Amino acid sequence: MFSDMPKVLHLLADKSLIQHVLNTAQALSPDSLHLVYGHAGAQLRQALVDVPVQWVEQSPQLGTGHAVAQAMPSLADDSHVLVLYGDVPLISLHTLKNLCQKITPDSIAVLTMQVENPTGYGRIVRDADGNVLKITEEKDADASIKLIKEVNTGILIAPAPALRRWLQALNNNNAQGEYYLTDIIALAAAEGKTIHTAQPQQLEEVLGVNDRMQLAQLERHYQQQQAEKLMQQGVSLRDPARLDVRGEVSVGRDVLIDVDVILEGTVSLGNNVKIGAFTVIRNSQIGDGVEIRSHCILDGVTIGANCIIGPFARLRPETVLAEGAHIGNFVEVKKSFIGTQSKVNHLSYIGDAEVGSKVNIGAGTITCNYDGVNKYKTVIGDGAFIGSDTQLVAPVSVGAGATIGAGSTITQDTPPDALTLSRTRQQTVYSWKLTEKPKK
Repeated sequence: MFSDMPKVLHLLADKSLIQHVLNTAQALSPDSLHLVYGHAGAQLRQALVDVPVQWVEQSPQLGTGHAVAQAMPSLADDSHVLVLYGDVPLISLHTLKNLCQKITPDSIAVLTMQVENPTGYGRIVRDADGNVLKITEEKDADASIKLIKEVNTGILIAPAPALRRWLQALNNNNAQGEYYLTDIIALAAAEGKTIHTAQPQQLEEVLGVNDRMQLAQLERHYQQQQAEKLMQQGVSLRDPARLDVRGEVSVGRDVLIDVDVILEGTVSLGNNVKIGAFTVIRNSQIGDGVEIRSHCILDGVTIGANCIIGPFARLRPETVLAEGAHIGNFVEVKKSFIGTQSKVNHLSYIGDAEVGSKVNIGAGTITCNYDGVNKYKTVIGDGAFIGSDTQLVAPVSVGAGATIGAGSTITQDTPPDALTLSRTRQQTVYSWKLTEKPKK
Protein backbone atom coordinates (compact mmCIF):
# COMPACT_ATOMS: atom_id res chain seq x y z
CA MET A 1 0.00 0.00 0.00
CA PHE A 2 3.05 2.29 0.32
CA SER A 3 1.56 3.73 3.50
CA ASP A 4 2.44 4.43 7.12
CA MET A 5 -0.98 3.05 8.06
CA PRO A 6 -1.76 -0.69 8.46
CA LYS A 7 -3.45 -2.06 5.37
CA VAL A 8 -6.61 -3.10 7.22
CA LEU A 9 -7.17 0.50 8.39
CA HIS A 10 -7.44 1.85 4.86
CA LEU A 11 -10.95 3.01 4.04
CA LEU A 12 -13.61 1.51 1.82
CA ALA A 13 -16.80 3.61 1.74
CA ASP A 14 -15.37 5.69 4.59
CA LYS A 15 -15.02 2.65 6.86
CA SER A 16 -11.83 0.68 7.48
CA LEU A 17 -11.41 -2.72 5.84
CA ILE A 18 -11.22 -4.43 9.22
CA GLN A 19 -14.35 -2.63 10.44
CA HIS A 20 -16.31 -4.03 7.49
CA VAL A 21 -15.22 -7.54 8.46
CA LEU A 22 -15.91 -7.04 12.17
CA ASN A 23 -19.39 -5.64 11.50
CA THR A 24 -20.27 -8.70 9.45
CA ALA A 25 -18.80 -11.01 12.08
CA GLN A 26 -20.77 -9.28 14.85
CA ALA A 27 -23.96 -9.79 12.87
CA LEU A 28 -23.46 -13.56 13.36
CA SER A 29 -23.78 -13.01 17.16
CA PRO A 30 -20.57 -14.89 18.02
CA ASP A 31 -19.62 -15.75 21.60
CA SER A 32 -16.37 -13.86 21.09
CA LEU A 33 -14.23 -12.10 18.50
CA HIS A 34 -10.46 -12.60 18.40
CA LEU A 35 -8.28 -10.28 16.33
CA VAL A 36 -4.84 -11.64 15.46
CA TYR A 37 -2.36 -8.97 14.44
CA GLY A 38 1.30 -9.02 13.48
CA HIS A 39 2.31 -5.36 13.76
CA ALA A 40 0.96 -1.84 14.37
CA GLY A 41 -1.01 -3.05 17.36
CA ALA A 42 -1.21 0.43 18.88
CA GLN A 43 -2.75 1.91 15.73
CA LEU A 44 -5.24 -0.93 15.46
CA ARG A 45 -6.29 -0.68 19.10
CA GLN A 46 -6.79 3.06 18.80
CA ALA A 47 -8.90 2.69 15.66
CA LEU A 48 -11.01 -0.12 17.13
CA VAL A 49 -11.22 1.10 20.72
CA ASP A 50 -15.01 0.62 20.85
CA VAL A 51 -15.05 -2.84 19.27
CA PRO A 52 -15.31 -5.77 21.71
CA VAL A 53 -12.45 -7.96 20.46
CA GLN A 54 -9.82 -10.01 22.22
CA TRP A 55 -6.40 -8.95 20.98
CA VAL A 56 -3.92 -11.65 19.99
CA GLU A 57 -0.41 -10.78 18.85
CA GLN A 58 1.39 -13.01 16.34
CA SER A 59 5.12 -12.64 16.84
CA PRO A 60 7.00 -13.81 14.89
CA GLN A 61 4.73 -14.10 11.85
CA LEU A 62 5.05 -17.66 10.60
CA GLY A 63 2.01 -18.07 8.37
CA THR A 64 -1.76 -18.33 8.54
CA GLY A 65 -1.81 -21.59 10.48
CA HIS A 66 0.53 -20.10 13.05
CA ALA A 67 -1.70 -16.98 13.25
CA VAL A 68 -4.84 -18.98 14.06
CA ALA A 69 -2.91 -21.09 16.56
CA GLN A 70 -2.14 -17.97 18.60
CA ALA A 71 -5.87 -17.46 19.30
CA MET A 72 -6.67 -21.08 20.18
CA PRO A 73 -5.73 -21.00 23.90
CA SER A 74 -8.58 -18.55 24.60
CA LEU A 75 -11.24 -20.49 22.67
CA ALA A 76 -13.65 -22.88 24.36
CA ASP A 77 -13.56 -26.55 23.36
CA ASP A 78 -17.28 -26.61 22.60
CA SER A 79 -17.03 -23.74 20.10
CA HIS A 80 -16.89 -23.61 16.34
CA VAL A 81 -14.13 -21.36 15.02
CA LEU A 82 -14.81 -19.18 11.97
CA VAL A 83 -11.66 -17.76 10.36
CA LEU A 84 -12.00 -14.42 8.49
CA TYR A 85 -9.45 -11.99 7.06
CA GLY A 86 -9.09 -8.31 7.82
CA ASP A 87 -8.24 -7.41 4.23
CA VAL A 88 -11.26 -9.22 2.71
CA PRO A 89 -13.87 -6.57 3.50
CA LEU A 90 -16.93 -7.47 1.45
CA ILE A 91 -17.66 -10.99 2.65
CA SER A 92 -21.44 -11.08 3.06
CA LEU A 93 -23.54 -12.17 5.99
CA HIS A 94 -25.58 -14.42 3.69
CA THR A 95 -22.48 -16.30 2.54
CA LEU A 96 -21.16 -16.77 6.07
CA LYS A 97 -24.51 -18.03 7.34
CA ASN A 98 -24.60 -20.53 4.51
CA LEU A 99 -21.08 -21.70 5.38
CA CYS A 100 -21.80 -21.96 9.11
CA GLN A 101 -24.93 -24.03 8.53
CA LYS A 102 -22.79 -26.79 7.02
CA ILE A 103 -20.63 -27.35 10.09
CA THR A 104 -21.09 -30.30 12.49
CA PRO A 105 -18.88 -31.63 15.33
CA ASP A 106 -17.48 -34.20 12.88
CA SER A 107 -16.91 -31.99 9.84
CA ILE A 108 -15.24 -28.84 8.58
CA ALA A 109 -16.61 -26.33 6.06
CA VAL A 110 -14.50 -24.35 3.59
CA LEU A 111 -15.50 -21.43 1.37
CA THR A 112 -14.31 -22.01 -2.20
CA MET A 113 -14.94 -20.37 -5.56
CA GLN A 114 -14.69 -21.16 -9.25
CA VAL A 115 -12.51 -18.75 -11.24
CA GLU A 116 -11.42 -18.67 -14.87
CA ASN A 117 -7.89 -17.62 -13.95
CA PRO A 118 -6.85 -19.40 -10.73
CA THR A 119 -3.26 -18.12 -10.76
CA GLY A 120 -2.10 -17.20 -7.29
CA TYR A 121 -4.77 -19.15 -5.42
CA GLY A 122 -4.57 -22.41 -3.51
CA ARG A 123 -6.34 -25.18 -5.45
CA ILE A 124 -9.08 -27.43 -4.05
CA VAL A 125 -7.99 -30.99 -4.78
CA ARG A 126 -10.80 -33.58 -4.86
CA ASP A 127 -10.91 -37.33 -5.40
CA ALA A 128 -12.83 -39.11 -8.17
CA ASP A 129 -16.02 -38.97 -6.08
CA GLY A 130 -15.74 -35.24 -5.51
CA ASN A 131 -14.58 -35.41 -1.91
CA VAL A 132 -12.10 -32.73 -0.86
CA LEU A 133 -8.67 -34.21 -0.17
CA LYS A 134 -6.47 -31.17 0.37
CA ILE A 135 -5.64 -27.61 -0.62
CA THR A 136 -2.42 -27.07 -2.54
CA GLU A 137 -0.88 -23.62 -2.63
CA GLU A 138 0.17 -22.17 -5.98
CA LYS A 139 3.89 -22.31 -5.20
CA ASP A 140 3.65 -25.97 -4.23
CA ALA A 141 1.37 -27.04 -7.12
CA ASP A 142 2.46 -29.14 -10.09
CA ALA A 143 1.20 -28.55 -13.64
CA SER A 144 -1.90 -30.73 -13.29
CA ILE A 145 -3.01 -29.12 -10.04
CA LYS A 146 -2.53 -25.65 -11.52
CA LEU A 147 -5.26 -26.50 -14.05
CA ILE A 148 -7.85 -26.76 -11.26
CA LYS A 149 -10.21 -23.76 -11.28
CA GLU A 150 -11.83 -24.31 -7.88
CA VAL A 151 -9.77 -22.28 -5.44
CA ASN A 152 -9.53 -21.61 -1.73
CA THR A 153 -10.73 -18.31 -0.28
CA GLY A 154 -9.07 -18.89 3.11
CA ILE A 155 -12.38 -18.64 4.96
CA LEU A 156 -13.36 -21.75 6.91
CA ILE A 157 -15.15 -22.96 10.01
CA ALA A 158 -14.11 -25.93 12.15
CA PRO A 159 -14.82 -27.43 15.60
CA ALA A 160 -12.34 -26.04 18.13
CA PRO A 161 -11.02 -29.41 19.47
CA ALA A 162 -10.26 -30.74 15.99
CA LEU A 163 -8.83 -27.44 14.83
CA ARG A 164 -6.55 -27.30 17.85
CA ARG A 165 -5.29 -30.79 17.11
CA TRP A 166 -4.68 -30.12 13.41
CA LEU A 167 -2.87 -26.84 14.05
CA GLN A 168 -0.49 -28.58 16.44
CA ALA A 169 0.31 -31.13 13.69
CA LEU A 170 1.24 -28.55 11.05
CA ASN A 171 4.75 -28.31 9.65
CA ASN A 172 6.46 -25.75 7.46
CA ASN A 173 7.87 -28.06 4.80
CA ASN A 174 6.74 -25.90 1.87
CA ALA A 175 8.08 -23.32 -0.54
CA GLN A 176 7.32 -20.45 1.83
CA GLY A 177 8.64 -22.09 4.98
CA GLU A 178 5.37 -21.19 6.73
CA TYR A 179 2.66 -23.00 8.65
CA TYR A 180 -0.26 -23.02 6.23
CA LEU A 181 -3.80 -23.04 7.61
CA THR A 182 -4.81 -24.78 4.39
CA ASP A 183 -2.85 -27.90 5.41
CA ILE A 184 -5.47 -28.73 8.03
CA ILE A 185 -7.77 -29.85 5.18
CA ALA A 186 -5.51 -32.79 4.34
CA LEU A 187 -5.27 -33.65 8.05
CA ALA A 188 -9.08 -33.60 8.33
CA ALA A 189 -9.42 -35.80 5.25
CA ALA A 190 -6.88 -38.25 6.66
CA GLU A 191 -9.05 -38.61 9.77
CA GLY A 192 -12.07 -39.33 7.60
CA LYS A 193 -13.79 -36.05 8.46
CA THR A 194 -16.37 -34.69 6.04
CA ILE A 195 -15.18 -31.53 4.33
CA HIS A 196 -18.08 -29.42 3.18
CA THR A 197 -17.72 -26.53 0.75
CA ALA A 198 -19.80 -23.46 0.06
CA GLN A 199 -19.47 -20.68 -2.49
CA PRO A 200 -19.98 -16.90 -2.27
CA GLN A 201 -22.72 -15.25 -4.30
CA GLN A 202 -20.20 -12.91 -5.94
CA LEU A 203 -16.47 -13.11 -6.56
CA GLU A 204 -15.91 -9.67 -5.01
CA GLU A 205 -16.98 -10.99 -1.61
CA VAL A 206 -13.75 -12.92 -1.24
CA LEU A 207 -11.29 -10.61 -2.98
CA GLY A 208 -8.54 -9.27 -0.77
CA VAL A 209 -6.89 -5.87 -0.85
CA ASN A 210 -3.14 -5.78 -1.44
CA ASP A 211 -2.73 -2.46 -3.27
CA ARG A 212 -4.53 0.76 -4.08
CA MET A 213 -5.89 -0.57 -7.37
CA GLN A 214 -7.60 -3.50 -5.67
CA LEU A 215 -8.98 -1.14 -3.04
CA ALA A 216 -10.46 1.07 -5.77
CA GLN A 217 -11.90 -1.98 -7.53
CA LEU A 218 -13.75 -3.10 -4.40
CA GLU A 219 -14.89 0.48 -3.70
CA ARG A 220 -16.56 0.62 -7.10
CA HIS A 221 -18.18 -2.78 -6.59
CA TYR A 222 -19.47 -1.74 -3.18
CA GLN A 223 -20.88 1.50 -4.56
CA GLN A 224 -22.57 -0.38 -7.40
CA GLN A 225 -24.24 -2.57 -4.79
CA GLN A 226 -25.44 0.48 -2.85
CA ALA A 227 -26.81 2.11 -5.99
CA GLU A 228 -28.67 -1.06 -6.96
CA LYS A 229 -30.11 -1.36 -3.45
CA LEU A 230 -31.47 2.20 -3.61
CA MET A 231 -32.94 1.71 -7.08
CA GLN A 232 -34.64 -1.48 -5.89
CA GLN A 233 -36.29 0.69 -3.23
CA GLY A 234 -37.63 3.07 -5.89
CA VAL A 235 -34.91 5.74 -6.00
CA SER A 236 -34.20 7.30 -9.41
CA LEU A 237 -30.47 7.80 -9.99
CA ARG A 238 -29.42 9.96 -12.92
CA ASP A 239 -26.25 7.86 -13.17
CA PRO A 240 -25.85 4.88 -10.80
CA ALA A 241 -22.06 4.94 -11.35
CA ARG A 242 -21.83 8.49 -9.97
CA LEU A 243 -23.21 8.03 -6.47
CA ASP A 244 -21.20 7.25 -3.33
CA VAL A 245 -22.88 5.87 -0.22
CA ARG A 246 -20.64 5.86 2.84
CA GLY A 247 -23.02 4.80 5.56
CA GLU A 248 -26.66 3.81 5.99
CA VAL A 249 -29.40 5.42 3.89
CA SER A 250 -33.16 5.07 4.34
CA VAL A 251 -35.46 6.41 1.64
CA GLY A 252 -39.10 7.21 1.00
CA ARG A 253 -40.93 7.03 -2.30
CA ASP A 254 -40.05 8.85 -5.51
CA VAL A 255 -36.63 10.11 -4.47
CA LEU A 256 -34.51 11.61 -7.29
CA ILE A 257 -30.71 11.87 -6.97
CA ASP A 258 -28.59 13.63 -9.59
CA VAL A 259 -24.93 12.86 -10.39
CA ASP A 260 -21.90 12.99 -8.09
CA VAL A 261 -23.86 12.97 -4.84
CA ILE A 262 -22.22 11.65 -1.65
CA LEU A 263 -24.29 10.28 1.24
CA GLU A 264 -22.31 9.76 4.45
CA GLY A 265 -23.13 8.40 7.90
CA THR A 266 -26.82 7.94 8.70
CA VAL A 267 -29.04 9.68 6.16
CA SER A 268 -32.83 9.62 5.96
CA LEU A 269 -34.59 10.86 2.81
CA GLY A 270 -38.36 11.39 2.86
CA ASN A 271 -40.85 11.05 0.03
CA ASN A 272 -40.39 13.10 -3.15
CA VAL A 273 -36.95 14.40 -2.18
CA LYS A 274 -34.84 15.83 -5.01
CA ILE A 275 -31.06 16.09 -4.61
CA GLY A 276 -29.04 18.14 -7.06
CA ALA A 277 -25.66 17.30 -8.52
CA PHE A 278 -22.40 17.54 -6.54
CA THR A 279 -24.17 17.56 -3.17
CA VAL A 280 -22.86 16.02 0.06
CA ILE A 281 -25.30 14.95 2.80
CA ARG A 282 -23.93 13.65 6.08
CA ASN A 283 -25.81 12.38 9.17
CA SER A 284 -28.99 14.25 8.28
CA GLN A 285 -32.77 13.85 8.13
CA ILE A 286 -34.48 15.24 5.05
CA GLY A 287 -38.27 15.65 5.11
CA ASP A 288 -40.87 15.04 2.41
CA GLY A 289 -40.86 17.21 -0.68
CA VAL A 290 -37.47 18.82 -0.01
CA GLU A 291 -35.48 20.10 -2.96
CA ILE A 292 -31.72 20.32 -2.47
CA ARG A 293 -30.19 22.08 -5.44
CA SER A 294 -26.70 21.49 -6.76
CA HIS A 295 -23.39 21.95 -4.90
CA CYS A 296 -24.76 21.91 -1.35
CA ILE A 297 -23.23 20.49 1.83
CA LEU A 298 -25.57 19.34 4.62
CA ASP A 299 -23.94 18.02 7.77
CA GLY A 300 -25.85 16.95 10.88
CA VAL A 301 -29.06 18.80 10.02
CA THR A 302 -32.82 18.23 10.19
CA ILE A 303 -34.83 19.55 7.27
CA GLY A 304 -38.61 19.88 7.46
CA ALA A 305 -41.02 19.19 4.63
CA ASN A 306 -41.06 21.23 1.42
CA CYS A 307 -37.89 23.21 2.07
CA ILE A 308 -35.72 24.50 -0.77
CA ILE A 309 -31.95 24.58 -0.28
CA GLY A 310 -29.22 25.94 -2.52
CA PRO A 311 -27.56 25.97 -4.89
CA PHE A 312 -24.19 26.37 -3.18
CA ALA A 313 -25.54 26.32 0.39
CA ARG A 314 -23.80 24.94 3.46
CA LEU A 315 -25.84 23.75 6.45
CA ARG A 316 -23.69 22.84 9.45
CA PRO A 317 -24.44 20.65 12.50
CA GLU A 318 -27.49 21.35 14.68
CA THR A 319 -29.26 23.32 11.98
CA VAL A 320 -33.02 22.76 11.86
CA LEU A 321 -35.26 24.05 9.09
CA ALA A 322 -39.01 24.13 9.69
CA GLU A 323 -41.50 23.36 6.93
CA GLY A 324 -41.24 25.47 3.82
CA ALA A 325 -38.05 27.33 4.73
CA HIS A 326 -35.78 28.55 1.91
CA ILE A 327 -31.99 28.64 2.11
CA GLY A 328 -30.47 30.08 -1.05
CA ASN A 329 -27.16 30.36 -2.85
CA PHE A 330 -23.95 30.96 -0.91
CA VAL A 331 -25.72 30.87 2.46
CA GLU A 332 -24.16 29.20 5.50
CA VAL A 333 -26.27 28.21 8.50
CA LYS A 334 -24.82 26.77 11.70
CA LYS A 335 -26.55 25.62 14.91
CA SER A 336 -29.69 27.58 14.13
CA PHE A 337 -33.44 27.11 13.86
CA ILE A 338 -35.09 28.63 10.79
CA GLY A 339 -38.85 28.90 11.16
CA THR A 340 -41.72 27.98 8.86
CA GLN A 341 -41.61 29.70 5.45
CA SER A 342 -38.66 31.89 6.42
CA LYS A 343 -36.13 32.80 3.74
CA VAL A 344 -32.38 33.32 3.75
CA ASN A 345 -31.78 33.51 0.06
CA HIS A 346 -28.42 35.13 -0.70
CA LEU A 347 -24.87 35.38 0.57
CA SER A 348 -25.59 35.30 4.31
CA TYR A 349 -24.21 33.67 7.47
CA ILE A 350 -26.67 32.65 10.19
CA GLY A 351 -25.04 31.11 13.26
CA ASP A 352 -26.36 30.39 16.78
CA ALA A 353 -29.72 31.91 15.87
CA GLU A 354 -33.41 31.34 16.37
CA VAL A 355 -35.40 32.65 13.45
CA GLY A 356 -39.19 32.77 13.62
CA SER A 357 -41.70 32.06 10.87
CA LYS A 358 -42.13 34.10 7.68
CA VAL A 359 -38.90 36.02 8.25
CA ASN A 360 -37.09 37.48 5.25
CA ILE A 361 -33.33 37.86 5.66
CA GLY A 362 -31.68 39.99 2.99
CA ALA A 363 -28.47 39.36 1.12
CA GLY A 364 -25.20 39.75 2.98
CA THR A 365 -26.73 39.50 6.47
CA ILE A 366 -24.45 38.22 9.22
CA THR A 367 -25.19 37.15 12.77
CA CYS A 368 -22.02 38.16 14.59
CA ASN A 369 -22.14 35.34 17.11
CA TYR A 370 -18.52 35.03 18.26
CA ASP A 371 -16.41 37.57 20.14
CA GLY A 372 -13.24 35.52 20.01
CA VAL A 373 -13.96 33.75 23.29
CA ASN A 374 -17.69 33.06 23.64
CA LYS A 375 -20.59 32.50 21.27
CA TYR A 376 -23.91 34.31 21.64
CA LYS A 377 -27.42 33.88 20.32
CA THR A 378 -29.47 35.98 17.93
CA VAL A 379 -33.28 35.82 18.10
CA ILE A 380 -35.42 37.10 15.21
CA GLY A 381 -39.17 37.25 15.76
CA ASP A 382 -41.93 36.11 13.42
CA GLY A 383 -42.47 38.19 10.31
CA ALA A 384 -39.35 40.32 10.69
CA PHE A 385 -37.65 41.80 7.63
CA ILE A 386 -33.85 42.08 7.75
CA GLY A 387 -32.44 44.42 5.10
CA SER A 388 -29.42 43.52 3.06
CA ASP A 389 -25.89 43.94 4.43
CA THR A 390 -27.05 43.89 8.05
CA GLN A 391 -24.84 42.81 10.94
CA LEU A 392 -26.69 41.50 14.00
CA VAL A 393 -24.19 41.63 16.86
CA ALA A 394 -25.22 38.95 19.35
CA PRO A 395 -26.59 38.67 21.92
CA VAL A 396 -29.43 40.55 20.31
CA SER A 397 -33.14 40.16 19.60
CA VAL A 398 -35.21 41.52 16.73
CA GLY A 399 -38.88 41.96 17.58
CA ALA A 400 -41.69 40.27 15.67
CA GLY A 401 -42.72 42.23 12.60
CA ALA A 402 -39.69 44.52 12.88
CA THR A 403 -37.86 45.92 9.88
CA ILE A 404 -34.10 46.45 9.90
CA GLY A 405 -32.88 48.95 7.32
CA ALA A 406 -30.28 47.80 4.85
CA GLY A 407 -26.65 48.39 5.81
CA SER A 408 -27.35 48.52 9.56
CA THR A 409 -25.24 47.26 12.42
CA ILE A 410 -27.62 46.23 15.21
CA THR A 411 -26.07 46.00 18.68
CA GLN A 412 -29.21 46.39 20.82
CA ASP A 413 -32.59 44.69 20.88
CA THR A 414 -35.08 46.19 18.44
CA PRO A 415 -38.81 46.65 19.14
CA PRO A 416 -41.52 44.80 17.23
CA ASP A 417 -43.38 46.32 14.30
CA ALA A 418 -40.95 49.22 13.90
CA LEU A 419 -38.15 50.28 11.57
CA THR A 420 -34.67 50.26 13.07
CA LEU A 421 -31.58 51.36 11.19
CA SER A 422 -28.09 52.63 11.93
CA ARG A 423 -26.48 54.71 9.20
CA THR A 424 -24.53 57.91 8.87
CA ARG A 425 -26.33 60.54 6.82
CA GLN A 426 -25.42 60.46 3.11
CA GLN A 427 -23.85 63.66 1.83
CA THR A 428 -22.25 64.90 -1.38
CA VAL A 429 -19.12 67.13 -1.51
CA TYR A 430 -19.24 69.05 -4.79
CA SER A 431 -15.86 70.73 -4.44
CA TRP A 432 -13.99 67.41 -4.12
CA LYS A 433 -11.73 66.27 -6.94
CA LEU A 434 -9.71 63.11 -7.43
CA THR A 435 -6.00 63.74 -6.90
CA GLU A 436 -4.23 63.57 -10.24
CA LYS A 437 -0.98 61.75 -10.75
CA PRO A 438 1.93 64.04 -11.57
CA LYS A 439 2.70 64.15 -15.28
CA LYS A 440 6.07 62.80 -16.43
